[in-house]
Amino acid sequence: MSAAEAVGTPAHRRATTGDWVGLSVLALACLMYVMDLTVLHLALPQISEQLAPSSAQLLWIIDVYGFMVAGALVTMGTLGDRIGRRKLLMIGAAAFGLTSILAAFSTTPEMLIVSRALLGLAGATLAPSTLSLIFHMFADPRQRSVAIGVWIGAFSAGSAIGPVLGGLVLEHFWWGAVFLLALPVMVALLILAPVLLPEYKDPNAGRLDLRSVGMSITAVLAVIFGLKEIAQDGVSWLPITLILAGLVVGWLWVRRQRRLADPMIDVGLFRISSFRTALAVNFLAVFISVGYFLFLAQYLQLILGLSPLQSGLWSLPSAAGFILGSQLGPRIVRRVQPALVIAVGLGLTAVGLGLLTQIGVSDGLWVIVTSSVIISVGLGPVFGLTTELIVGTAPPEKAGAASGISETAAELGGALGIAILGSVGVAIYRSQLAADLPAGLPTQVADAARDTLGGAVVVSSTLPPAEGAAVFDAAANAFVTGLQVVSAVATVIAVVIAVVSWFALRQPRQPESAVAIDAAPGEVVAAGHDAPADGAGDQATGPIAQDAPTAPAGPTLTPDPAAQARPDDQLCCADC
Repeated sequence: MSAAEAVGTPAHRRATTGDWVGLSVLALACLMYVMDLTVLHLALPQISEQLAPSSAQLLWIIDVYGFMVAGALVTMGTLGDRIGRRKLLMIGAAAFGLTSILAAFSTTPEMLIVSRALLGLAGATLAPSTLSLIFHMFADPRQRSVAIGVWIGAFSAGSAIGPVLGGLVLEHFWWGAVFLLALPVMVALLILAPVLLPEYKDPNAGRLDLRSVGMSITAVLAVIFGLKEIAQDGVSWLPITLILAGLVVGWLWVRRQRRLADPMIDVGLFRISSFRTALAVNFLAVFISVGYFLFLAQYLQLILGLSPLQSGLWSLPSAAGFILGSQLGPRIVRRVQPALVIAVGLGLTAVGLGLLTQIGVSDGLWVIVTSSVIISVGLGPVFGLTTELIVGTAPPEKAGAASGISETAAELGGALGIAILGSVGVAIYRSQLAADLPAGLPTQVADAARDTLGGAVVVSSTLPPAEGAAVFDAAANAFVTGLQVVSAVATVIAVVIAVVSWFALRQPRQPESAVAIDAAPGEVVAAGHDAPADGAGDQATGPIAQDAPTAPAGPTLTPDPAAQARPDDQLCCADC
Protein backbone atom coordinates (compact mmCIF):
# COMPACT_ATOMS: atom_id res chain seq x y z
CA MET A 1 0.00 0.00 0.00
CA SER A 2 1.38 3.40 -0.96
CA ALA A 3 1.73 6.22 1.51
CA ALA A 4 -0.84 8.13 -0.51
CA GLU A 5 -3.34 5.38 0.18
CA ALA A 6 -2.36 5.29 3.84
CA VAL A 7 -3.35 8.89 4.40
CA GLY A 8 -6.38 8.66 2.17
CA THR A 9 -5.10 10.86 -0.66
CA PRO A 10 -4.88 9.76 -4.31
CA ALA A 11 -1.65 10.02 -6.22
CA HIS A 12 -1.32 13.28 -8.12
CA ARG A 13 -2.88 13.36 -11.56
CA ARG A 14 -0.31 13.73 -14.32
CA ALA A 15 -0.85 16.53 -16.80
CA THR A 16 -2.21 15.54 -20.19
CA THR A 17 -1.15 16.73 -23.63
CA GLY A 18 -4.14 19.05 -23.57
CA ASP A 19 -2.85 20.62 -20.35
CA TRP A 20 0.51 21.38 -21.94
CA VAL A 21 -1.17 22.86 -25.02
CA GLY A 22 -3.37 24.89 -22.67
CA LEU A 23 -0.20 26.13 -20.96
CA SER A 24 0.96 27.58 -24.28
CA VAL A 25 -2.31 29.54 -24.46
CA LEU A 26 -1.74 30.91 -20.95
CA ALA A 27 1.85 31.80 -21.86
CA LEU A 28 0.61 33.79 -24.86
CA ALA A 29 -1.67 35.82 -22.60
CA CYS A 30 1.24 36.59 -20.25
CA LEU A 31 3.50 37.51 -23.16
CA MET A 32 0.91 39.99 -24.43
CA TYR A 33 0.38 41.43 -20.95
CA VAL A 34 4.08 42.34 -20.69
CA MET A 35 4.39 43.51 -24.29
CA ASP A 36 1.75 46.16 -23.64
CA LEU A 37 3.99 47.53 -20.89
CA THR A 38 7.00 47.88 -23.21
CA VAL A 39 5.79 48.82 -26.68
CA LEU A 40 4.27 52.13 -25.58
CA HIS A 41 7.66 53.65 -24.77
CA LEU A 42 8.72 53.32 -28.41
CA ALA A 43 5.58 55.12 -29.57
CA LEU A 44 5.92 58.11 -27.22
CA PRO A 45 7.67 60.42 -29.72
CA GLN A 46 4.88 59.94 -32.28
CA ILE A 47 2.19 60.27 -29.61
CA SER A 48 3.76 63.52 -28.42
CA GLU A 49 3.85 64.85 -31.97
CA GLN A 50 0.31 63.87 -33.03
CA LEU A 51 -1.74 64.18 -29.83
CA ALA A 52 0.33 66.99 -28.26
CA PRO A 53 -0.23 65.94 -24.62
CA SER A 54 1.03 68.08 -21.76
CA SER A 55 3.89 66.74 -19.66
CA ALA A 56 1.44 65.66 -16.95
CA GLN A 57 -0.80 63.93 -19.50
CA LEU A 58 2.18 62.13 -21.01
CA LEU A 59 3.13 60.79 -17.58
CA TRP A 60 -0.41 59.53 -17.04
CA ILE A 61 -0.39 57.85 -20.45
CA ILE A 62 2.77 56.00 -19.42
CA ASP A 63 1.89 55.18 -15.81
CA VAL A 64 -1.86 54.64 -15.59
CA TYR A 65 -1.69 51.11 -17.06
CA GLY A 66 0.72 49.93 -14.38
CA PHE A 67 -1.22 51.74 -11.65
CA MET A 68 -4.49 50.03 -12.56
CA VAL A 69 -2.85 46.61 -12.94
CA ALA A 70 -1.21 46.85 -9.52
CA GLY A 71 -4.31 48.16 -7.79
CA ALA A 72 -6.66 45.49 -9.16
CA LEU A 73 -4.50 42.34 -8.97
CA VAL A 74 -5.69 41.08 -5.57
CA THR A 75 -9.31 41.93 -6.41
CA MET A 76 -9.18 40.13 -9.75
CA GLY A 77 -7.53 37.10 -8.19
CA THR A 78 -10.29 36.91 -5.57
CA LEU A 79 -12.98 37.46 -8.21
CA GLY A 80 -11.58 34.57 -10.27
CA ASP A 81 -11.83 32.28 -7.24
CA ARG A 82 -15.53 33.17 -7.02
CA ILE A 83 -16.81 33.29 -10.61
CA GLY A 84 -14.31 30.92 -12.21
CA ARG A 85 -10.74 31.52 -13.32
CA ARG A 86 -11.27 30.57 -16.95
CA LYS A 87 -14.37 32.74 -17.14
CA LEU A 88 -12.51 35.74 -15.71
CA LEU A 89 -9.59 35.12 -18.08
CA MET A 90 -11.93 35.17 -21.07
CA ILE A 91 -13.74 38.28 -19.85
CA GLY A 92 -10.37 39.97 -19.38
CA ALA A 93 -9.14 38.88 -22.81
CA ALA A 94 -12.26 40.27 -24.51
CA ALA A 95 -11.97 43.54 -22.58
CA PHE A 96 -8.24 43.75 -23.38
CA GLY A 97 -8.89 43.36 -27.09
CA LEU A 98 -11.69 45.95 -27.18
CA THR A 99 -9.79 48.54 -25.15
CA SER A 100 -6.69 47.97 -27.31
CA ILE A 101 -8.77 49.09 -30.30
CA LEU A 102 -9.98 52.10 -28.31
CA ALA A 103 -6.39 53.02 -27.42
CA ALA A 104 -5.14 52.53 -30.99
CA PHE A 105 -7.67 55.00 -32.40
CA SER A 106 -7.57 57.58 -29.59
CA THR A 107 -7.84 61.12 -30.89
CA THR A 108 -7.06 63.05 -27.68
CA PRO A 109 -4.68 62.58 -24.74
CA GLU A 110 -7.67 62.19 -22.40
CA MET A 111 -9.09 59.38 -24.54
CA LEU A 112 -5.74 57.58 -24.54
CA ILE A 113 -5.41 57.92 -20.75
CA VAL A 114 -8.88 56.41 -20.21
CA SER A 115 -8.09 53.62 -22.68
CA ARG A 116 -4.85 52.80 -20.91
CA ALA A 117 -6.65 52.73 -17.55
CA LEU A 118 -9.22 50.26 -18.91
CA LEU A 119 -6.38 48.20 -20.40
CA GLY A 120 -4.83 48.04 -16.93
CA LEU A 121 -8.06 46.71 -15.39
CA ALA A 122 -8.32 44.09 -18.14
CA GLY A 123 -4.63 43.22 -17.81
CA ALA A 124 -5.05 42.65 -14.06
CA THR A 125 -7.21 39.61 -14.84
CA LEU A 126 -4.48 37.88 -16.84
CA ALA A 127 -1.61 37.19 -14.41
CA PRO A 128 -3.58 35.83 -11.39
CA SER A 129 -5.99 33.87 -13.61
CA THR A 130 -3.20 32.22 -15.59
CA LEU A 131 -1.11 31.37 -12.52
CA SER A 132 -4.02 29.93 -10.52
CA LEU A 133 -5.12 27.85 -13.54
CA ILE A 134 -1.58 26.44 -13.77
CA PHE A 135 -1.84 25.28 -10.15
CA HIS A 136 -5.12 23.56 -11.00
CA MET A 137 -3.95 21.99 -14.27
CA PHE A 138 -0.57 20.73 -13.01
CA ALA A 139 -1.11 18.86 -9.77
CA ASP A 140 2.11 16.86 -10.02
CA PRO A 141 4.79 18.92 -8.21
CA ARG A 142 7.53 18.32 -10.80
CA GLN A 143 5.29 19.12 -13.75
CA ARG A 144 3.99 22.18 -11.93
CA SER A 145 7.53 23.49 -11.45
CA VAL A 146 8.18 23.15 -15.19
CA ALA A 147 4.86 24.85 -16.00
CA ILE A 148 5.62 27.78 -13.71
CA GLY A 149 9.04 28.05 -15.37
CA VAL A 150 7.28 28.38 -18.73
CA TRP A 151 4.93 30.97 -17.20
CA ILE A 152 7.86 33.00 -15.85
CA GLY A 153 9.70 32.67 -19.17
CA ALA A 154 6.70 34.08 -21.04
CA PHE A 155 7.01 37.34 -19.14
CA SER A 156 10.67 37.62 -20.07
CA ALA A 157 9.92 36.77 -23.71
CA GLY A 158 7.27 39.52 -23.77
CA SER A 159 9.71 42.10 -22.43
CA ALA A 160 12.20 41.16 -25.16
CA ILE A 161 9.79 40.78 -28.06
CA GLY A 162 7.92 43.99 -27.23
CA PRO A 163 10.65 46.49 -28.16
CA VAL A 164 11.71 44.51 -31.25
CA LEU A 165 8.20 43.95 -32.63
CA GLY A 166 7.10 47.44 -31.63
CA GLY A 167 10.09 48.98 -33.40
CA LEU A 168 9.31 47.07 -36.58
CA VAL A 169 5.64 48.09 -36.49
CA LEU A 170 6.45 51.76 -35.91
CA GLU A 171 8.76 51.81 -38.92
CA HIS A 172 5.79 51.06 -41.21
CA PHE A 173 2.60 52.13 -39.37
CA TRP A 174 1.25 54.87 -37.11
CA TRP A 175 1.69 54.83 -33.33
CA GLY A 176 -1.69 53.23 -32.62
CA ALA A 177 -0.67 50.05 -34.43
CA VAL A 178 1.39 48.94 -31.41
CA PHE A 179 -1.83 48.44 -29.45
CA LEU A 180 -3.34 46.29 -32.20
CA LEU A 181 -0.61 43.68 -31.68
CA ALA A 182 -2.75 42.33 -28.84
CA LEU A 183 -5.76 41.49 -31.01
CA PRO A 184 -4.62 38.21 -32.63
CA VAL A 185 -3.47 36.85 -29.25
CA MET A 186 -6.70 37.77 -27.48
CA VAL A 187 -8.84 36.32 -30.29
CA ALA A 188 -6.84 33.07 -30.12
CA LEU A 189 -7.29 33.00 -26.35
CA LEU A 190 -11.07 33.41 -26.64
CA ILE A 191 -11.27 30.58 -29.19
CA LEU A 192 -8.91 28.12 -27.50
CA ALA A 193 -9.64 28.72 -23.81
CA PRO A 194 -13.04 26.94 -23.71
CA VAL A 195 -11.48 23.92 -25.47
CA LEU A 196 -8.10 23.64 -23.72
CA LEU A 197 -8.47 25.21 -20.28
CA PRO A 198 -10.41 23.74 -17.35
CA GLU A 199 -12.76 25.80 -15.21
CA TYR A 200 -12.11 26.05 -11.49
CA LYS A 201 -13.56 28.16 -8.71
CA ASP A 202 -14.10 28.05 -5.00
CA PRO A 203 -17.16 25.80 -4.53
CA ASN A 204 -17.95 27.50 -1.22
CA ALA A 205 -17.25 31.09 -2.26
CA GLY A 206 -19.10 33.73 -0.28
CA ARG A 207 -20.12 37.22 -1.20
CA LEU A 208 -17.39 39.52 -2.52
CA ASP A 209 -16.87 42.26 0.06
CA LEU A 210 -16.95 45.48 -1.96
CA ARG A 211 -15.51 47.54 0.88
CA SER A 212 -12.47 45.28 1.01
CA VAL A 213 -12.14 45.62 -2.77
CA GLY A 214 -12.13 49.42 -2.54
CA MET A 215 -9.68 49.41 0.36
CA SER A 216 -7.19 47.08 -1.38
CA ILE A 217 -7.23 49.11 -4.59
CA THR A 218 -6.86 52.39 -2.68
CA ALA A 219 -3.97 51.11 -0.56
CA VAL A 220 -1.92 49.72 -3.46
CA LEU A 221 -2.57 52.69 -5.78
CA ALA A 222 -1.64 55.23 -3.10
CA VAL A 223 1.65 53.49 -2.23
CA ILE A 224 2.74 52.90 -5.83
CA PHE A 225 1.75 56.40 -6.97
CA GLY A 226 3.69 57.92 -4.06
CA LEU A 227 6.78 55.83 -4.85
CA LYS A 228 6.69 56.79 -8.52
CA GLU A 229 6.33 60.48 -7.61
CA ILE A 230 9.42 60.25 -5.38
CA ALA A 231 11.36 58.56 -8.21
CA GLN A 232 10.34 61.29 -10.63
CA ASP A 233 10.39 64.50 -8.61
CA GLY A 234 12.12 63.62 -5.36
CA VAL A 235 10.82 63.56 -1.81
CA SER A 236 7.99 65.98 -1.02
CA TRP A 237 4.99 66.10 1.27
CA LEU A 238 2.48 64.84 -1.35
CA PRO A 239 4.05 61.42 -2.13
CA ILE A 240 4.96 60.86 1.53
CA THR A 241 1.34 61.58 2.51
CA LEU A 242 0.07 59.21 -0.18
CA ILE A 243 2.39 56.40 0.95
CA LEU A 244 1.42 56.83 4.61
CA ALA A 245 -2.27 56.95 3.71
CA GLY A 246 -1.89 53.80 1.63
CA LEU A 247 -0.15 51.99 4.48
CA VAL A 248 -2.90 53.01 6.92
CA VAL A 249 -5.63 51.80 4.55
CA GLY A 250 -3.66 48.58 4.04
CA TRP A 251 -3.50 48.03 7.80
CA LEU A 252 -7.25 48.60 8.09
CA TRP A 253 -7.77 46.16 5.21
CA VAL A 254 -5.79 43.48 7.06
CA ARG A 255 -7.88 44.05 10.20
CA ARG A 256 -11.07 43.73 8.18
CA GLN A 257 -9.94 40.45 6.58
CA ARG A 258 -9.37 38.98 10.03
CA ARG A 259 -12.97 39.73 11.03
CA LEU A 260 -14.73 38.66 7.83
CA ALA A 261 -16.22 35.18 7.58
CA ASP A 262 -15.10 34.98 3.94
CA PRO A 263 -12.06 37.28 3.50
CA MET A 264 -10.43 38.16 0.18
CA ILE A 265 -7.29 36.38 1.39
CA ASP A 266 -6.48 34.47 4.54
CA VAL A 267 -4.01 36.80 6.25
CA GLY A 268 -3.06 33.84 8.43
CA LEU A 269 -0.85 32.78 5.51
CA PHE A 270 1.59 35.49 6.60
CA ARG A 271 2.19 33.53 9.81
CA ILE A 272 3.79 30.79 7.72
CA SER A 273 7.53 31.48 7.67
CA SER A 274 8.15 29.98 4.22
CA PHE A 275 5.33 32.10 2.75
CA ARG A 276 6.72 35.30 4.29
CA THR A 277 10.28 34.54 3.25
CA ALA A 278 9.37 33.58 -0.31
CA LEU A 279 7.26 36.73 -0.68
CA ALA A 280 10.11 38.90 0.66
CA VAL A 281 12.71 37.24 -1.60
CA ASN A 282 10.45 37.64 -4.64
CA PHE A 283 9.78 41.28 -3.72
CA LEU A 284 13.47 42.15 -3.31
CA ALA A 285 14.50 40.24 -6.44
CA VAL A 286 12.09 42.34 -8.48
CA PHE A 287 13.33 45.41 -6.59
CA ILE A 288 16.94 44.97 -7.76
CA SER A 289 16.10 43.74 -11.27
CA VAL A 290 13.82 46.66 -12.13
CA GLY A 291 16.02 49.18 -10.37
CA TYR A 292 19.19 48.41 -12.34
CA PHE A 293 17.38 47.83 -15.65
CA LEU A 294 16.01 51.38 -15.50
CA PHE A 295 19.56 52.69 -16.10
CA LEU A 296 20.55 50.25 -18.82
CA ALA A 297 17.94 51.40 -21.34
CA GLN A 298 19.09 55.01 -20.92
CA TYR A 299 22.74 54.01 -21.21
CA LEU A 300 22.18 52.12 -24.48
CA GLN A 301 20.13 54.84 -26.18
CA LEU A 302 21.44 58.10 -24.72
CA ILE A 303 25.14 57.34 -24.18
CA LEU A 304 25.86 54.71 -26.82
CA GLY A 305 23.36 56.24 -29.25
CA LEU A 306 21.51 53.04 -30.15
CA SER A 307 17.99 53.20 -31.61
CA PRO A 308 15.05 51.65 -29.69
CA LEU A 309 15.06 48.72 -32.11
CA GLN A 310 18.80 48.17 -31.67
CA SER A 311 18.39 48.36 -27.88
CA GLY A 312 15.61 45.80 -28.12
CA LEU A 313 17.79 43.46 -30.17
CA TRP A 314 20.65 43.72 -27.66
CA SER A 315 18.17 42.78 -24.91
CA LEU A 316 17.46 39.42 -26.56
CA PRO A 317 20.47 37.61 -24.97
CA SER A 318 19.23 38.70 -21.54
CA ALA A 319 15.73 37.41 -22.29
CA ALA A 320 17.19 34.12 -23.53
CA GLY A 321 19.18 33.84 -20.30
CA PHE A 322 16.06 34.41 -18.24
CA ILE A 323 14.13 31.76 -20.15
CA LEU A 324 17.06 29.35 -19.76
CA GLY A 325 17.25 29.99 -16.01
CA SER A 326 13.52 29.62 -15.49
CA GLN A 327 13.54 26.27 -17.34
CA LEU A 328 16.65 24.91 -15.60
CA GLY A 329 15.34 25.66 -12.11
CA PRO A 330 12.64 22.91 -12.02
CA ARG A 331 15.14 20.33 -13.28
CA ILE A 332 17.89 21.23 -10.83
CA VAL A 333 15.49 21.31 -7.89
CA ARG A 334 14.80 17.58 -8.33
CA ARG A 335 18.31 16.84 -7.09
CA VAL A 336 19.12 19.65 -4.63
CA GLN A 337 17.21 21.69 -2.11
CA PRO A 338 15.19 24.56 -3.56
CA ALA A 339 16.74 26.83 -0.94
CA LEU A 340 20.16 26.11 -2.44
CA VAL A 341 18.90 26.81 -5.98
CA ILE A 342 17.43 30.14 -4.87
CA ALA A 343 20.55 31.12 -2.93
CA VAL A 344 22.90 30.19 -5.80
CA GLY A 345 20.65 32.04 -8.27
CA LEU A 346 20.82 35.17 -6.15
CA GLY A 347 24.58 34.73 -5.78
CA LEU A 348 24.88 34.55 -9.57
CA THR A 349 22.76 37.71 -9.76
CA ALA A 350 25.19 39.40 -7.39
CA VAL A 351 28.08 38.45 -9.69
CA GLY A 352 26.33 40.04 -12.67
CA LEU A 353 25.48 43.18 -10.72
CA GLY A 354 29.06 43.36 -9.47
CA LEU A 355 30.28 43.26 -13.06
CA LEU A 356 28.15 46.33 -13.80
CA THR A 357 30.13 48.32 -11.23
CA GLN A 358 33.07 48.16 -13.67
CA ILE A 359 31.19 49.69 -16.61
CA GLY A 360 32.74 52.63 -18.45
CA VAL A 361 31.37 55.40 -20.65
CA SER A 362 32.39 54.16 -24.10
CA ASP A 363 33.05 50.43 -23.70
CA GLY A 364 29.96 49.33 -21.82
CA LEU A 365 27.94 47.42 -24.43
CA TRP A 366 29.55 44.04 -23.85
CA VAL A 367 29.64 44.63 -20.10
CA ILE A 368 25.87 45.24 -20.17
CA VAL A 369 25.13 42.23 -22.37
CA THR A 370 27.32 39.87 -20.31
CA SER A 371 26.12 41.09 -16.92
CA SER A 372 22.47 41.07 -18.01
CA VAL A 373 22.72 37.45 -19.16
CA ILE A 374 24.32 36.41 -15.85
CA ILE A 375 21.67 38.28 -13.86
CA SER A 376 18.84 36.79 -15.92
CA VAL A 377 20.13 33.21 -15.61
CA GLY A 378 20.35 33.74 -11.85
CA LEU A 379 16.93 35.33 -11.39
CA GLY A 380 15.02 32.90 -13.64
CA PRO A 381 14.77 30.04 -11.10
CA VAL A 382 14.39 32.48 -8.19
CA PHE A 383 11.16 33.96 -9.55
CA GLY A 384 9.75 30.55 -10.47
CA LEU A 385 10.47 28.79 -7.18
CA THR A 386 9.39 31.65 -4.91
CA THR A 387 6.18 32.13 -6.90
CA GLU A 388 5.40 28.43 -6.56
CA LEU A 389 5.89 28.56 -2.80
CA ILE A 390 3.80 31.73 -2.38
CA VAL A 391 0.80 30.38 -4.28
CA GLY A 392 1.24 26.74 -3.28
CA THR A 393 0.97 27.64 0.40
CA ALA A 394 -2.63 28.77 -0.06
CA PRO A 395 -5.56 26.33 -0.21
CA PRO A 396 -6.49 25.49 -3.83
CA GLU A 397 -9.76 27.41 -3.65
CA LYS A 398 -7.79 30.57 -2.71
CA ALA A 399 -5.05 30.19 -5.35
CA GLY A 400 -6.37 33.15 -7.34
CA ALA A 401 -6.15 35.52 -4.38
CA ALA A 402 -2.68 34.19 -3.49
CA SER A 403 -1.61 34.76 -7.11
CA GLY A 404 -2.86 38.33 -6.80
CA ILE A 405 -0.75 38.85 -3.67
CA SER A 406 2.32 37.44 -5.45
CA GLU A 407 1.84 39.73 -8.45
CA THR A 408 1.06 42.76 -6.26
CA ALA A 409 4.26 42.20 -4.29
CA ALA A 410 6.15 42.12 -7.61
CA GLU A 411 4.52 45.39 -8.70
CA LEU A 412 5.38 47.03 -5.38
CA GLY A 413 8.93 45.70 -5.59
CA GLY A 414 9.33 47.18 -9.05
CA ALA A 415 7.89 50.54 -8.01
CA LEU A 416 10.10 50.66 -4.92
CA GLY A 417 13.17 49.67 -6.94
CA ILE A 418 12.56 52.52 -9.37
CA ALA A 419 11.87 54.95 -6.52
CA ILE A 420 14.82 54.09 -4.25
CA LEU A 421 17.53 52.95 -6.66
CA GLY A 422 16.37 55.52 -9.21
CA SER A 423 16.58 58.28 -6.60
CA VAL A 424 20.08 57.17 -5.58
CA GLY A 425 21.26 57.27 -9.18
CA VAL A 426 19.64 60.63 -9.88
CA ALA A 427 21.10 62.17 -6.71
CA ILE A 428 24.63 61.06 -7.67
CA TYR A 429 24.14 62.23 -11.25
CA ARG A 430 23.00 65.71 -10.22
CA SER A 431 25.65 66.09 -7.52
CA GLN A 432 28.59 65.13 -9.77
CA LEU A 433 27.29 67.04 -12.80
CA ALA A 434 26.87 70.24 -10.77
CA ALA A 435 30.62 70.17 -10.15
CA ASP A 436 31.71 69.00 -13.61
CA LEU A 437 29.67 71.19 -15.98
CA PRO A 438 31.70 73.74 -17.94
CA ALA A 439 31.63 77.23 -16.46
CA GLY A 440 29.69 79.98 -18.17
CA LEU A 441 26.72 77.91 -19.38
CA PRO A 442 23.36 79.70 -19.52
CA THR A 443 21.29 78.94 -16.44
CA GLN A 444 18.51 77.32 -18.47
CA VAL A 445 20.97 75.02 -20.23
CA ALA A 446 22.70 74.03 -16.98
CA ASP A 447 19.36 73.31 -15.27
CA ALA A 448 18.17 71.15 -18.16
CA ALA A 449 21.43 69.18 -18.16
CA ARG A 450 21.28 68.62 -14.38
CA ASP A 451 17.64 67.51 -14.53
CA THR A 452 18.08 64.29 -16.54
CA LEU A 453 20.56 62.61 -18.85
CA GLY A 454 18.03 63.03 -21.67
CA GLY A 455 17.94 66.77 -21.02
CA ALA A 456 21.73 66.93 -21.11
CA VAL A 457 21.85 65.10 -24.45
CA VAL A 458 19.28 67.47 -25.96
CA VAL A 459 20.95 70.70 -24.79
CA SER A 460 24.42 69.46 -25.75
CA SER A 461 23.24 69.18 -29.36
CA THR A 462 22.23 72.88 -29.36
CA LEU A 463 25.60 74.18 -28.15
CA PRO A 464 28.79 74.80 -30.17
CA PRO A 465 30.60 71.51 -30.86
CA ALA A 466 33.36 71.86 -28.27
CA GLU A 467 31.05 73.10 -25.52
CA GLY A 468 28.37 70.54 -26.40
CA ALA A 469 30.90 67.70 -26.24
CA ALA A 470 32.06 68.89 -22.82
CA VAL A 471 28.47 68.92 -21.50
CA PHE A 472 27.76 65.47 -22.94
CA ASP A 473 30.98 63.97 -21.51
CA ALA A 474 30.28 65.43 -18.06
CA ALA A 475 26.69 64.12 -18.11
CA ALA A 476 27.76 60.67 -19.36
CA ASN A 477 30.44 60.34 -16.66
CA ALA A 478 28.01 61.44 -13.95
CA PHE A 479 25.38 58.98 -15.17
CA VAL A 480 27.85 56.09 -15.30
CA THR A 481 28.97 56.89 -11.74
CA GLY A 482 25.34 56.72 -10.64
CA LEU A 483 24.91 53.38 -12.46
CA GLN A 484 28.02 51.99 -10.76
CA VAL A 485 26.79 52.98 -7.29
CA VAL A 486 23.27 51.63 -7.92
CA SER A 487 24.78 48.36 -9.14
CA ALA A 488 26.92 48.14 -6.00
CA VAL A 489 23.87 48.69 -3.75
CA ALA A 490 21.91 46.06 -5.69
CA THR A 491 24.86 43.65 -5.37
CA VAL A 492 24.83 43.96 -1.59
CA ILE A 493 21.06 43.41 -1.47
CA ALA A 494 21.38 40.31 -3.68
CA VAL A 495 24.05 38.83 -1.39
CA VAL A 496 21.95 39.52 1.73
CA ILE A 497 18.78 37.92 0.39
CA ALA A 498 20.82 34.97 -0.92
CA VAL A 499 22.05 34.27 2.62
CA VAL A 500 18.61 34.84 4.16
CA SER A 501 16.87 32.56 1.64
CA TRP A 502 19.37 29.77 2.26
CA PHE A 503 18.83 29.77 6.02
CA ALA A 504 15.11 30.60 6.04
CA LEU A 505 13.92 28.31 3.23
CA ARG A 506 16.20 25.36 3.90
CA GLN A 507 14.04 22.33 4.65
CA PRO A 508 15.03 20.43 7.82
CA ARG A 509 14.40 16.72 8.30
CA GLN A 510 10.69 16.18 8.94
CA PRO A 511 9.58 14.30 12.10
CA GLU A 512 8.11 10.86 11.50
CA SER A 513 4.79 11.78 13.07
CA ALA A 514 4.22 14.75 10.80
CA VAL A 515 4.95 13.55 7.29
CA ALA A 516 4.22 10.72 4.93
CA ILE A 517 5.95 9.93 1.69
CA ASP A 518 3.61 10.04 -1.29
CA ALA A 519 3.86 7.62 -4.16
CA ALA A 520 5.48 10.28 -6.33
CA PRO A 521 9.22 10.53 -5.57
CA GLY A 522 10.53 13.73 -4.02
CA GLU A 523 7.18 14.83 -2.60
CA VAL A 524 6.14 15.46 0.98
CA VAL A 525 2.48 15.47 2.00
CA ALA A 526 1.42 16.44 5.50
CA ALA A 527 -0.79 13.69 6.86
CA GLY A 528 -4.33 14.90 7.23
CA HIS A 529 -4.20 17.18 4.14
CA ASP A 530 -6.71 15.62 1.80
CA ALA A 531 -5.88 16.23 -1.82
CA PRO A 532 -8.81 17.21 -4.05
CA ALA A 533 -10.20 14.31 -6.01
CA ASP A 534 -9.33 15.93 -9.31
CA GLY A 535 -5.75 16.60 -8.28
CA ALA A 536 -6.18 20.37 -8.17
CA GLY A 537 -3.50 22.52 -6.56
CA ASP A 538 -2.50 21.04 -3.21
CA GLN A 539 -1.90 23.00 -0.08
CA ALA A 540 1.23 21.29 1.12
CA THR A 541 2.94 20.00 -2.00
CA GLY A 542 5.51 21.23 -4.46
CA PRO A 543 9.27 21.20 -4.72
CA ILE A 544 9.58 23.47 -1.69
CA ALA A 545 8.30 21.90 1.49
CA GLN A 546 6.06 24.28 3.40
CA ASP A 547 5.50 25.01 7.06
CA ALA A 548 2.19 23.94 8.49
CA PRO A 549 -0.05 26.91 9.40
CA THR A 550 0.07 27.84 13.05
CA ALA A 551 -3.51 29.06 13.17
CA PRO A 552 -5.66 27.16 15.68
CA ALA A 553 -8.05 26.14 12.90
CA GLY A 554 -5.30 24.34 10.97
CA PRO A 555 -5.50 20.62 10.18
CA THR A 556 -4.52 18.08 12.81
CA LEU A 557 -1.51 16.03 11.81
CA THR A 558 -1.78 12.31 12.51
CA PRO A 559 0.98 9.69 12.41
CA ASP A 560 1.20 7.55 9.30
CA PRO A 561 2.01 3.90 10.06
CA ALA A 562 3.47 3.39 6.60
CA ALA A 563 5.83 6.29 7.12
CA GLN A 564 6.83 5.17 10.62
CA ALA A 565 7.82 1.77 9.33
CA ARG A 566 10.40 3.21 6.99
CA PRO A 567 14.08 3.87 7.73
CA ASP A 568 14.96 7.40 8.82
CA ASP A 569 16.78 8.17 5.59
CA GLN A 570 13.53 7.74 3.65
CA LEU A 571 11.62 10.24 5.75
CA CYS A 572 13.40 13.26 4.31
CA CYS A 573 12.13 14.75 1.07
CA ALA A 574 14.18 14.09 -2.05
CA ASP A 575 15.11 17.76 -2.22
CA CYS A 576 17.22 17.53 0.95
